[in-house]
Amino acid sequence: QVQLVESGGGLAQPGESLRLSCEASRSADSFSTMGWYRQLPGKEREYVAIILKTDHTNYADFAKGRFTISRDDTKRMLFLQMNSLKPEDTAVYYCNAVYNGFLYWGQGIQVTVSS
Repeated sequence: QVQLVESGGGLAQPGESLRLSCEASRSADSFSTMGWYRQLPGKEREYVAIILKTDHTNYADFAKGRFTISRDDTKRMLFLQMNSLKPEDTAVYYCNAVYNGFLYWGQGIQVTVSS
């Protein structure tokens, strides 16, 4: 069983930055992949970014150049640094992780970008 808990969300103004954190119940390097998804109001959940055990990363087009995914294995943490935030980034953000072939999700955290 794996638990994932997100933190760091909240309210930001356009152009500001936020860093989301996801604390895992196991060392981050025990997961084959970890990632971030988001769900905009009234929309389906969408992919944001992923980091593999090899440290390879991949981003959705809207995230390239603005968001950075990283992890700290010693602290069992996954991060999403979000810069130059836009109102359309307003969403509930979820972290996930694959462990032993199973996909686990956090409970999600709200990010609101508004002036």
